[in-house]
Amino acid sequence: MTAKGLRQFLTPDQQRDWLEGGKPPDTSERTESVEQRFKYVARFEKLLRRPQAQEVLAILRLYGENCIPIPRRTERFYWSVSCLPSTSDKPLVRVNASWMELFTLLPDGEDLRARFIVHLSDFISDGSPEPDHLDEALLDQCVERPGDVSHFFWKADTLGVKVRGSGSIRKFLATPHSLRAIRRFNLTHMNRGRNAYQASHCYSVADAMFGD
Repeated sequence: MTAKGLRQFLTPDQQRDWLEGGKPPDTSERTESVEQRFKYVARFEKLLRRPQAQEVLAILRLYGENCIPIPRRTERFYWSVSCLPSTSDKPLVRVNASWMELFTLLPDGEDLRARFIVHLSDFISDGSPEPDHLDEALLDQCVERPGDVSHFFWKADTLGVKVRGSGSIRKFLATPHSLRAIRRFNLTHMNRGRNAYQASHCYSVADAMFGD
């Protein structure tokens, strides 16, 4: 059977090592479509005119460095980032893999709010996917103030976490427990196969994620 998803690039041991904070070697080159790059230049320029633009790009760089394994090798085909996607919640950027949303940044006045999708079981002390066992105190510890975090239950073992404010978003990305939860969910979906959102990938936003 042919391996799919990240299994083509990383062994199970390498994936487990990355989950715990390791750094598997990535390529130094990026595969790029010039047509795809120019397709979203106007949207990127529009994003740069938003008051939250620089903070969006800074947070995305943290996300790219810490939450996506071998991001250069898997760019567009196994994960993607959309710029000002045309959905009803009017996000600024969204990161996807397979058929799944992973991370979204939205405006909140002149600040930001974020939506993280993780496994529910990562925030339950006994590891079960039972909504009534959710450890809300643990969620509160992953942000600056308890009022900055809320949640919603999705299908099966899936939890949506909403975080308000750039400071709390950054803390959620840096706290070991929530960071591991983000990584585990991303591994799950990057292993499911090719990214369904390749056509909406914005190379200009990805440049900022890589510091290019």
